[in-house]
Amino acid sequence: MSPRLSTVILPVDRWNEGGRAKWQRAEELGFHAAYTYDHLSWRSFRDGPWFGALPTLTAAATATGRLRLGTLVTSPNFRHPVTLAKELISLDDISGGRITLGIGAGGSGFDATALGGRPWTPRERADRFGEFVPLLDRLLTEGTVSQRGDFYTAEEARNLPGCVQRPRLPFAVAATGPRGLRLAARHGRAWVTTGDPKLYETGTPQQSDEAMRRQLEGLAAACAETGRDVAELDKILLTGFTPDRARPLESLDAFVDFAGRHRDLGFTEIVVHWPIPGSDFAADQAVFEKIATEAAAQFG
Repeated sequence: MSPRLSTVILPVDRWNEGGRAKWQRAEELGFHAAYTYDHLSWRSFRDGPWFGALPTLTAAATATGRLRLGTLVTSPNFRHPVTLAKELISLDDISGGRITLGIGAGGSGFDATALGGRPWTPRERADRFGEFVPLLDRLLTEGTVSQRGDFYTAEEARNLPGCVQRPRLPFAVAATGPRGLRLAARHGRAWVTTGDPKLYETGTPQQSDEAMRRQLEGLAAACAETGRDVAELDKILLTGFTPDRARPLESLDAFVDFAGRHRDLGFTEIVVHWPIPGSDFAADQAVFEKIATEAAAQFG
């Protein structure tokens, strides 16, 4: 069985100057889902155009009819569960129930300091993530929520009528450590990884595969701890951050080999970046579209 194929479209185009066309083309090509990053800016794109994730997804929802849509990923860096829940319920309604929330603990990049604060330590990010996800879960499933936590408070936050998807829209939880994997096991419909970032520059594909095998074992252990069958969770690989990051989009055969290896590890969805010329995500558009339309058949 072939893994599902999805794409991530970075919000770098004006909507009427190529933005809309990419999302519509993603649907025409038959992708399972199209995601976007939820950042204020990102790495090499910091000094160029970068639009907001949720408005972009709202526009994409009105421009498409079947494609699943989502963030990959949202984080607590500049979000609050109360306001995020209201926006997600609205987005789920506008899309007719096609939204997946990818969510992670965040990092130490531009988002971490844009509001004027200092970057959180890894432990502080994990602490906030551990409070953010359960509160957001409640906000999306209960009509009225009051909760006072160490980092986030809700006072009679009302979210009627709730999500179109019941009991709420699905979470795809990005995590590699034990605390994050437990959140994925408890609250996720899916789990997301980019691999092991320590192997990005100097690792080998074999080392990367082994690291992801250990992550999958950690997810299985977290599910067993919570009494959940790990098979219930989709396993999503966001490509572009492994040692062989460029190879999957070099050719159809290269992608089928890459996807097959990761399918055998246990991944059920592979996400590739929509090509952006002159960037880390440069690729041949024709090859990209051939992968989108022909890769599934190669798995039989």
